[in-house]
Amino acid sequence: MADPALQRIPALVDEAFEAEVAFLAELVRTPSDNPPGDCAHHAEVTAGLLEGLGFTVERHPVPTAAVAAAGMISATNLVVRRRFGTGGPVIALNAHGDVVPPGDGWTADPYGAEIRDGWMYGRGAAVSKSDFATYAFALLALERSGVALNGTIELHGTWDEEAGGEIGPKWLLDEKISAPDLAIAAGFSYAVVDAHNGCLHLEIVVEGRSAHAAIPYTGVDALEAATGVLTALYAFRGSLAGRVSATPGIGSPQLTVGLIEGGINTNVVPDRVTLRLDRRMIPEETPAAVESELRELIAAAAAAHPDARVTINRILLARPLTPLPGSERLARALSARAGEIFGVAVATVGVPLYTDARHYAAAGVPIVLYGAGPRTITEANAHRADERLPLADLRGATKVVALALADLLG
Repeated sequence: MADPALQRIPALVDEAFEAEVAFLAELVRTPSDNPPGDCAHHAEVTAGLLEGLGFTVERHPVPTAAVAAAGMISATNLVVRRRFGTGGPVIALNAHGDVVPPGDGWTADPYGAEIRDGWMYGRGAAVSKSDFATYAFALLALERSGVALNGTIELHGTWDEEAGGEIGPKWLLDEKISAPDLAIAAGFSYAVVDAHNGCLHLEIVVEGRSAHAAIPYTGVDALEAATGVLTALYAFRGSLAGRVSATPGIGSPQLTVGLIEGGINTNVVPDRVTLRLDRRMIPEETPAAVESELRELIAAAAAAHPDARVTINRILLARPLTPLPGSERLARALSARAGEIFGVAVATVGVPLYTDARHYAAAGVPIVLYGAGPRTITEANAHRADERLPLADLRGATKVVALALADLLG
């Protein structure tokens, strides 16, 4: 780093780090569970914190009808734009502030932002409230460094990742509120991600006819028919291990039946059973073919119970993320700076989950995932009790993002 202004960036991150931790703690202490998805208040808290750092914050409330269609109560998207020099690319940095509900089993207050042995505990500490802090304080360090840059950095704050991202990143892009050339989305510190799985959620409704349990043959047992469907799905699941992605880190497709509802009472033949399944798609798979295969499998199993009526509804289709031309430029810059800051090789890999990054890619925006966090989502307890973030990784990732942005816009 020959440029003295560039050399100042890590020290500037260190100088502001106490404020960065306090910034993140305030976000963790403000609930933003989704469901229920009443997230406009958390967006306003975030906007206030960003304004406290000197940023101009655009508030973009999502129309009520769109929010309701997404199964949420309220949502406001935030955009911060900082222009450097003249011309140059626009790079968007996206983090989401909505989180899954805490659930049980915590040893810390889920909204306490407790710091224990160098880790911050709290829902959203790792996924992905941390990267509001990473990106904001990286931009702050760039501004304070005085490094010569040409281009625009945008912060995109959205609150619907847990509901599919339709009224967050997709809405910002569809409404032409932002048109970035490149994008970085929330991730973890020890890998740059340029590919991830897609996801298909199907709801299977099995309808029979209720009857008294003393004379069950006068009804149609929806649970019996649903059991046949479940048996077929679980038998099929074993075959997915034979399909392996060529992208490192992805692995094989997965299938999970995550929700079962049905029945009236113990002494009544169940007249309706609902199943919801999650089918993870590797990048090599075609969503249409995956859905068609499942529908055929379910229909064949249902045919053994002709008196029951089986309907299938698509709830969610999230397409896999595959690299676009230009994403390698982002990956190179982040990997090089991460290796320098963390002292380990940081590779470009895929991950088996799905994220909002797919909406940027669908709009033709090259994107990778990178941000604060430990080596794996398991180590972070993401979506589990005692979600946590190593503060050393927050500090390091902030330096990495700031330096990589300087490289990309320098």
